[in-house]
Amino acid sequence: MLDTLGTMTSHQSTQTMKPATAAKKLGVYLEATPAEFQEGVVSRTELAALQADPPQWLQDLRRNGPHPRPVVAAKLGVSIAGLARGGVTEPLTTEQIEALKAELPEWLQRERTTQADVRKETVRIKEKKAEQAEKQGRTRP
Repeated sequence: MLDTLGTMTSHQSTQTMKPATAAKKLGVYLEATPAEFQEGVVSRTELAALQADPPQWLQDLRRNGPHPRPVVAAKLGVSIAGLARGGVTEPLTTEQIEALKAELPEWLQRERTTQADVRKETVRIKEKKAEQAEKQGRTRP
């Protein structure tokens, strides 16, 4: 039994991910990436290299878009669901996002208020839980 364990080698396989996963981790819209990125697989090493030293196409996409919904939502200060409620279902460019910010439609104002309320409530709950944990810590022998 021990003889067979000695002959086993720890073979480290290269972990890869689908282009959609890599695009999500990079915060870019997959359909706007180069064809070779969309058609291949990305290793963790390649992803780390793209994050550490982004090529020009990645810098341009991050700067100008089109941006995926999570990025659009973050730039507008709303939730992804808030985007949908506002009728924004497609990726937007930075220019389009800036235009929406300047225009400040009623739905965007409402969703920003909702998002701010959600954040306040999240902080309140976190503080309450911390307070309860502290009380429990003091009452234990």
